[in-house]
Amino acid sequence: MRIAYAVSLLIILTAFAASVYLYPQMPDKIAAHWNINGDADGYMDKTTALSIMPLIAVGMLALFVVVPRIDPKKRNIGKFRAYFDGFVVLLLGFLLYVHALVIAWNLGINFSMAQMLAPAVGVLFYYVGVLTSHSKRNYSIGIRTPWTLSNEKVWDKTHLVGGMLFRVAGVIAIFGAALPQHAFFMVLAPIITASIAVYAYSYFVYRKMTRKG
Repeated sequence: MRIAYAVSLLIILTAFAASVYLYPQMPDKIAAHWNINGDADGYMDKTTALSIMPLIAVGMLALFVVVPRIDPKKRNIGKFRAYFDGFVVLLLGFLLYVHALVIAWNLGINFSMAQMLAPAVGVLFYYVGVLTSHSKRNYSIGIRTPWTLSNEKVWDKTHLVGGMLFRVAGVIAIFGAALPQHAFFMVLAPIITASIAVYAYSYFVYRKMTRKG
């Protein structure tokens, strides 16, 4: 078993253990969604709320185990596998962190959900930028547009720029923790902007290379 998978299983077991241990202390209805002002506006019964995040983590880990084995370009995934494994652990760690925030809130601890999430999302997307910069052409992981998938040079150029943009978006999101009133927008706006920009960039790079070729 890969070390990343072992750590991921430990994270998932920790989430399940926390849910079981704290179940008797939780209210029957648990806040599970917050609006941009940080107010809880969505609730679930506690069984569903305490199990959904760990179950999502199980599903994602299963997907991460299967994808590198069935991708037609799995050899390329092997070239950046260490970065992919790091992403798997970081993403599941992020889910555990969100699970912990939901539990803490419903136990009566007061905090700004957006402010607490901002640095975690920032770190996650900064690492997405690192992973993006090192990824090689495949059909499962990376910026998969029609133009990156059809041309390796377009893939490389797009992922170099995309990696930089996602790292910048991550840094901006981290600073959202210092500005709780604007944390939601400091997280969402840079990530959406970077995603749109990278998609468009891949097209323009492809068009430029097609005209030259």
